[in-house]
Amino acid sequence: MCDTLRVRWTVIPKTAPQPWIACGGCGGLRAFQSSGKIRLNANGRKLDAWLIYKCLNCERTWNRPILERRNVRDIDPAVLEALQSNDPDWIRAETFNLDALRHRSQRVDEFAEFEIVKEMQRDAANWTRLAIELAVPFPTSTRLDRLLASELTVSRSRLQALHTEGMVRTDPERADIMRRRIRNGTLVVIDLSTEAERERSWKPLATGDPL
Repeated sequence: MCDTLRVRWTVIPKTAPQPWIACGGCGGLRAFQSSGKIRLNANGRKLDAWLIYKCLNCERTWNRPILERRNVRDIDPAVLEALQSNDPDWIRAETFNLDALRHRSQRVDEFAEFEIVKEMQRDAANWTRLAIELAVPFPTSTRLDRLLASELTVSRSRLQALHTEGMVRTDPERADIMRRRIRNGTLVVIDLSTEAERERSWKPLATGDPL
């Protein structure tokens, strides 16, 4: 596709989800935040592991189970090493485990603020289409239309109209994808053949590099 300018956007939420737990210190439901610390307890060959959270109001702790009575030999060696070393990258990924949080709490708050890194994947001299590959390492509540609208400075209504007209295509493709959360690996292709200012106005926004 020599007519396509291709970029990759890596979208990383700024704040991890916060579960609401009955806090013994406050006497009611409160939001808790990960401390970034793991607690381990070994009983023979059995291991328990928890991710420690703290109440945002009184700092009382809550231990979110990660492993319960698991035989050490059944644990992935990389996971065991991460638990034993309090690996910050592994722990950060675990703080975005929404399924685990929803199973253990009555409510989970998510936050839309994110950081974004834009990288040029392939340039083209006379490009007419813009392809955006999304890298989303952690779950985020950000919708596709809001992401594109904020980063390309175009209205969500116009984006929806372009999608309906087939000028914006996605992979995977679905009618409501603009209103859904962004997903890792999603590809958005925008036909800009009728946009005379695409090089001057669209390209800097897409690549993150001013002309």
